Amino acid sequence: MRTGRRGLLTAAVTVVCAVTVLASPGTAFAAPTPPPPPGTTASVTVVSDRDLEAVREKLDKLYRAAAVATEEYNAAEEKARQQSAQVVRLAKKIVEGRERLDELKARAGAAAAAQYRGGGLPPEAHLMLSDDPQEFLDGAGRVRQGEHATRGLLGEMTRTQQDLEQYAQDAEAQMKKLETGRRAKAEAQKKIEKRIEAAEKLESELEEEEKERLALLEQQAAAEAQASWLGSGILDEIRGKATEQGGKAVAYATAQIGKPYQWGAEGPNTYDCSGLTSQAWISAGRSMPRTSQAQWQQLKRVDVEDMRPGDLIIYFDDASHVGMYVGDGTMVHAPRPGRTVTLAGAGSMPILGVVRPDADDG
Repeated sequence: MRTGRRGLLTAAVTVVCAVTVLASPGTAFAAPTPPPPPGTTASVTVVSDRDLEAVREKLDKLYRAAAVATEEYNAAEEKARQQSAQVVRLAKKIVEGRERLDELKARAGAAAAAQYRGGGLPPEAHLMLSDDPQEFLDGAGRVRQGEHATRGLLGEMTRTQQDLEQYAQDAEAQMKKLETGRRAKAEAQKKIEKRIEAAEKLESELEEEEKERLALLEQQAAAEAQASWLGSGILDEIRGKATEQGGKAVAYATAQIGKPYQWGAEGPNTYDCSGLTSQAWISAGRSMPRTSQAQWQQLKRVDVEDMRPGDLIIYFDDASHVGMYVGDGTMVHAPRPGRTVTLAGAGSMPILGVVRPDADDG
């Protein structure tokens, strides 16, 4: 650790996670001692792998929490898009309805004017005043038709007015939902930023050599999980071939390797986990749910041993992460803040299940 920062690693873990890393009195994590007299050599505090493993676990929890909040943000963003579109559709209906109502009012006014010009006399009076009974009968038929048309006109005006009132109520309800969604989105953003800030603060307390050792521990944990998964013999059973669309989705996702992770991003320069998988399939011509939870809930589920390239692997019990299977026991994903889109072992994280965006294609 840096000079004058002995014990800050453990303190950071305690502050960030409210959990005290186990350390016995008198270890290297005790309070700093006064600097040694000139001419003497200062002892170097060595952080054990056990302590670094504790840091790795805390970082994993923080970034997992950030991932959960990111999917909450993405869900709120998607709802906001849908609600905004609905408000626009309702506004268009209201404009069209008002135009239609104005047209109907004009027609009703013309009918009233015509009746006024006719003197408003009842049919019997017209019969008495008519010199030609047949002409009267023909006129009476037209009057009845006109009366029927007028009643229909008034009925349509009433229905149009009712529709306008309903559209206005629906638009108001959608605006309230939109505002609620915006608040949820803002709250999720705060959670994301708080978790990432805590994780970055914790990592900043490490020396470069300690960061390198931490990265090796992360790789080792992922490799052990992947080895355990492969040790089950699962790869012997996975023989599915990609469909044409699946191949396009895989090509898109792997072409993004090396691009930075950014929460809430859907490309083209940065991605979060579900932003990568959704855009990959959209590029292949499929509509896709935005979040990993929605992908898990809405897409067809398949057994792990039946998965094929292009299928999406959903991770963790809360479905907070997703990657795309590319074959040979490997998946591509956008891991977390500070990382880039990369290939990883399909079994390097706990698998919740597998879903298939193109289930109707074979």
